[in-house]
Amino acid sequence: MSSIAPAHSPAASALAAPSTVVHKFGGTSVADAERYRHVADLLLARPESLQVSVVSAMKGVTDALIELAHLAAQGDAGWQEAWHALRARHRGAAVALLGEQVGDTVDWIDARFDQLAEVLAALAVIGELPREVLDRVQGLGEVFSAQLLGTHLRALGEDCAVLDARDVLVVGHGELGVDVDWDASAGRLAAWRLQHPQLRVVATGFVARDRQDRVTTLGRNGSDYSGAIFAALFNADELHIWTDVDGVLSADPRLVPEAVQLHALSYDEACELAYFGAKVVHPQTMSPAIRLGLPIFIRNTFHPGHPGTRISAERSPRGPVKGLTLSADLALLNLEGTGLIGVPGTAERVFAALRQAQVSVVMISQGSSEHSICCVVRAGEAARGRDAVVQAFSHELAAGQVQRVQVSEGVSVLAAVGDGMAGQPGVAARLFESLGRAQVNILAIAQGSSERNISVAVASADATRALRAAHAGFWLSPQTFAVGVIGPGNVGAALLDQLLAARQQLLAKANVDLRLRALASRSRMRLEADGLHEDWRQALQDAGQASDLDQFTEHLLAAHLPHAVVIDCSGSAEVAERYEGWLAAGIHVVTPNKQAGAGPLARYQRIRAAAAASGARFRYEATVGAGLPVITTLRDLVDTGDEVLAIEGIFSGTLAWLFNRFDGSQTFSELVAQARSMGYTEPDPRDDLSGVDVARKLVILAREAGHALSLDQVQVESLVPALLREGSVDDFMARLGASDDALLARLHDARERGAVLRYVARLGPDGASVGLQELPADHAFANLRLTDNVVQFRTRRYCDNPLVVQGPGAGPEVTAAGVFADLLRVAAGEGARL
Repeated sequence: MSSIAPAHSPAASALAAPSTVVHKFGGTSVADAERYRHVADLLLARPESLQVSVVSAMKGVTDALIELAHLAAQGDAGWQEAWHALRARHRGAAVALLGEQVGDTVDWIDARFDQLAEVLAALAVIGELPREVLDRVQGLGEVFSAQLLGTHLRALGEDCAVLDARDVLVVGHGELGVDVDWDASAGRLAAWRLQHPQLRVVATGFVARDRQDRVTTLGRNGSDYSGAIFAALFNADELHIWTDVDGVLSADPRLVPEAVQLHALSYDEACELAYFGAKVVHPQTMSPAIRLGLPIFIRNTFHPGHPGTRISAERSPRGPVKGLTLSADLALLNLEGTGLIGVPGTAERVFAALRQAQVSVVMISQGSSEHSICCVVRAGEAARGRDAVVQAFSHELAAGQVQRVQVSEGVSVLAAVGDGMAGQPGVAARLFESLGRAQVNILAIAQGSSERNISVAVASADATRALRAAHAGFWLSPQTFAVGVIGPGNVGAALLDQLLAARQQLLAKANVDLRLRALASRSRMRLEADGLHEDWRQALQDAGQASDLDQFTEHLLAAHLPHAVVIDCSGSAEVAERYEGWLAAGIHVVTPNKQAGAGPLARYQRIRAAAAASGARFRYEATVGAGLPVITTLRDLVDTGDEVLAIEGIFSGTLAWLFNRFDGSQTFSELVAQARSMGYTEPDPRDDLSGVDVARKLVILAREAGHALSLDQVQVESLVPALLREGSVDDFMARLGASDDALLARLHDARERGAVLRYVARLGPDGASVGLQELPADHAFANLRLTDNVVQFRTRRYCDNPLVVQGPGAGPEVTAAGVFADLLRVAAGEGARL
């Protein structure tokens, strides 16, 4: 028999008469009698002509056997109790599986356990555990498992042979792992097949013999490797590895719940993912398959109808990234010095020292300046590695040619893998942009010439957020935002209804997940890990937690989602004080609250500086014109180099409605009462009539235009009589009629001059003011519809014919829509495809 079977070709596979498939089952697939029964049913339903099943030990048995051996070698009498428990488990599984036909199998199990007891007793006497004895003991679980499955299949009437791999496989152990003696193994298998020609074979995984004919193992993941070895020896058409997942996922689902299943991978992609810890077949397992061109299928024993993931030589450029992995418990070892520049052999000395210290290098990074060499190593080996490098460069350190050898702990490596990355511009840019937007700092970078893998080292504290951000950045999962809303009043309630109504559509069409994770009113808050849904009112009412903005913030950040957004609909100055801290922490802020934009100038400047420094976005379009694009328009003018000469307009939908309707047929106080009943005014109408709200809007626009204007610099005409500025709202409403005559007189005077009354805000060379103005009847501001706002920009470009923005400027629905639009602008700015 040849040393290894020839590579498969499609033509050869199509002409092959017997279809040979090797199945490998992990410990979770054969955890108990019910699982063995399920595996047998799965195998019997398969169509292949020659079927080889390689089994692991029952779940937990290998660890139990290792523990038994150590207990015995340490002279701990407890090994006997553990031995009885392990024997009872296997006897119990046999009885449950075979019923009345169990007699011979129980005798067989007892005989093997008696032999095991003799070995353990000998270990207790000698007081040590030789490697070859440990190999003999820890491989028994597979022997028991194969016997149980094979016996069950025979009890079902199947002609089945049980193959003890120790009778066939011959391996050696070297620096690169297990080396299969293919010629010897193939010869032994051919001899075994002469005695056992059955078309159904159950084989033990994990165990083998070395070239001195001593029992050995293939190491951890050895059962998978056994499956690949037997696939090669049996010249199989396919290798199916049955586990407890539907296949290979694009990321660890424990860290990225939105991870998607990968239907196909190339061998190279699978090797890259496996190296960095993805739950995929071990690279060593793929070695025989790669030589054969043999496809490997990762399948779910508990969901056998699922096709799983196919790993083969075929490459797909789609992606470009297939999956992302995260390796934790690492450290960054950095050698830095001016004496390294241009000196040949420096890297060789570093890695020779690490090899001598038995330190494995996970990742390497060196800049073209050669000033430093850094590598990522296992955290447990970092101190040993540092000491080895310090010793290797002791002379240079003493002479000052090498400045430092540093170890940075708490490091994780994020790897993006995909064949489609090769030759594809912008892949690295997208990865780095995703991490930057998620406020993740990169410590080191590595990319091979194959362009199949880009690896970055990040702080472990940022690792999960980095993984989720990159996963979303390559559109492998939705771009997810942790959203917290403060102030579920009129505008806040409308926003929440709009947000939750649109969430599924945004998820389906734009792959954006706006996840409402926190909601706070003045007195209570509701924090939800998976997000609040339609009935947010009831959820908030049922909340038993007092509002605490520190906990609110901590909860938003705790999910490690790529992005967090606070939407402040409160109108509170106290909440506005939080903006600077939120933005500095990378939390985006969206608000219709004018307290920040029109509050103390120093605070406003700190808020803008925090946003600029962190890259978080501060959006406040709805502070001026509800849903109108007032600030966006002004920002475009300024950003394109135009000079704003003057701004004027009607900024209050409430006051616009009042003076559009104030024609003398009703008193002004009656109109205020009507506007209040229609929801146009604030709960306290004095907030509208005082003019301060309009002045705040003018301050916001002035600052956006580049003026350092403060609220106390705006001349404000209040429509609230001085005697009514204090006291309850009801008292104010009852006594407001006392000022009706004065306003009616102003209306008559204006009409005599062919003018109308409008409440206008103005910013120009002479300063800023808001108040009641007489305007010609043909003026643009004199003919607005009901609650319309209007803003007029006179600029160097728009001098003779000002630029005008006009539309509805009052009502919770349109204001909420403006806030929602700002939220979507934030999402688009963070890479969402809107």
